[in-house]
Amino acid sequence: MHARTIDSLALDSYQRAARVVLANHLITRNYPDRIALPLIRRWATELREDLAELFGYRLEVTETTARLFPVLDQLDPGRPARTTADRLFDRRRYAYLALALAALGRAGDQITLSELAAQVGSYTERVDGLDLASDRAADRDAFVDAVGWLAARGAVTLADGDAGGWASDPEAGEALYDIDRSVVFALFRPPRALQHLQSVGGLLGEEAGGGDARSPAMALASRSVRRALVEQPVVYLDDLSEPHRSLLGQEKLVHEVELVTGLRAERRAEGVALIDSSGRLSDVRFPGTGTLAQVALLLAGEIADLVLDLDAPVARIPRPEVPIADLVEQLDSAIPSATVFAPLADPFDIFATEEDSEQQEQEPEIPEYPFIGSDWIRDTVQMLAKRYGATFAAQWQADVPGLTTEVISLLERLRLVESVNSPDLGAGLIILPALARYRGAIVTIRTRSESELFISPGDVGEPDPAPALVSSEKGSGN
Repeated sequence: MHARTIDSLALDSYQRAARVVLANHLITRNYPDRIALPLIRRWATELREDLAELFGYRLEVTETTARLFPVLDQLDPGRPARTTADRLFDRRRYAYLALALAALGRAGDQITLSELAAQVGSYTERVDGLDLASDRAADRDAFVDAVGWLAARGAVTLADGDAGGWASDPEAGEALYDIDRSVVFALFRPPRALQHLQSVGGLLGEEAGGGDARSPAMALASRSVRRALVEQPVVYLDDLSEPHRSLLGQEKLVHEVELVTGLRAERRAEGVALIDSSGRLSDVRFPGTGTLAQVALLLAGEIADLVLDLDAPVARIPRPEVPIADLVEQLDSAIPSATVFAPLADPFDIFATEEDSEQQEQEPEIPEYPFIGSDWIRDTVQMLAKRYGATFAAQWQADVPGLTTEVISLLERLRLVESVNSPDLGAGLIILPALARYRGAIVTIRTRSESELFISPGDVGEPDPAPALVSSEKGSGN
């Protein structure tokens, strides 16, 4: 591993490069910033070999792009694409994005937004249940969101006009884009030919063998555990089966990931989390600024106090199994059978190996976790809103139910809670062990003076003078 041989003075630069490429997967001249691509190019050789050895990832670096091809061990519905305004992509936006990429791959050096929309619209005619009508505002907005996602990554660059003007009135507005073909081609490079797959499960996992011919199965398992450490906020032992659970307990394996990323591993009885104080690997910084992060931290503290109260123990239930089979079936049902090249189709069955291993293993003891009902969560956020509402962003002061939904979503993304619907207890949250590290939040109310000119985005509330909420905890965020 090259990271062991890099001079200590240069190691920080190498680790920053590793964090950038692991966090973004696609790096261009301007994405995620102007210094990322030169940094990756400086360490391209070392990164290429270390990422392949430790994680099974493939890294391709050119003069204009760097593209990481990760290995997916399981489907994760919790990592959706987002618009430039941080709204989640829906099915229509995903479809427009894929079709826009296809159109840009056949275009020249420039294209207008209306021309691209017309091309995508013609493609939608071949897809049942999908169309792009320029006279419908919802279709235009969805299409502009897809183009904005491409523009943020440098696939297209606005040369003239305004996409928002076209979305408001396609007869009066227009936008002209320069096309960066190298970025377009780097964006859609699936690890396997899609025409050869009969199931989305064929995109999961890596080939056996890897770099250790003596023990290919153990090498595969080791890389899978390392991938989990850099891809998940927390890796819980209860989520793993042997030999992955034993590997997570090995100091050497975890230290290898620490050395490459520059992050610090926090070990607890329930699992391991990499603590990213740099903010260059995490897509969500927590604790953080802004109303959502602040309220989420306060709610986590309230939950921890409730769970740890020995005089009033809460109910405990097992975590429900994640219906990955249902998700695979839904995705597979959308595959047009006419597009699969049958002679080379891969009959990969994602569940065959799991079933075989389950038959060989003894039935494990099913752990139980604290359960808190939705009513308590709703009432607690309402209480926090009454106590600190003057410090909240204006949009959340008037929408406490919406605030509750977004706060729960944030805690779920961090793998601190899980939403469940128990047959016996109703809707609520299962509390996962890592939430305990955020107990004991400290709250300070700071009153702004009338002469204060600048306020932070998370403190937007009532006109000055107004109190500002500052909440913190002793640990670092993931």
